[in-house]
Amino acid sequence: MLISTTFDLAGYDVTATLGEVFGLTVRSRNVGAGCIAGLRSIGGGEIPEFTKLLVQSRNEAMARMVSEAQARGANAVIGMRFDGGAFGQWSEICAYGTAVWVEPRTDYAKQQHEVVQAQGHLPHQMTYGVKVSEWDASASPSRVPGT
Repeated sequence: MLISTTFDLAGYDVTATLGEVFGLTVRSRNVGAGCIAGLRSIGGGEIPEFTKLLVQSRNEAMARMVSEAQARGANAVIGMRFDGGAFGQWSEICAYGTAVWVEPRTDYAKQQHEVVQAQGHLPHQMTYGVKVSEWDASASPSRVPGT
């Protein structure tokens, strides 16, 4: 699945628009991570426990968006964005975009398309998964940006 934050894909023609797609997750902090994060916030700086939770939440939202796009018969999502909010102790992350069918037209796009068809994703993309839990280290994304 090709995913782009732009509204077109260089080297590809959008031949069908299949509609809006989104993936949503609502997460709560666990008490232990909240206490540790509270202590870390006294000194300032990054709070790794919440960074990890946010990466997991985005990963899960992306997986759900991709799944919805595939169910509609799309091979790409354009105009992808994240939205988030909080209510009480819960936070919501939504990944959304437009599901489309694209056809490669340049030689580079044709090579890229073959890789996506064979592997399911581009080499630099992390795989997305649902049922991500901060309690299960094996369910964490395989690559966290910046680590």
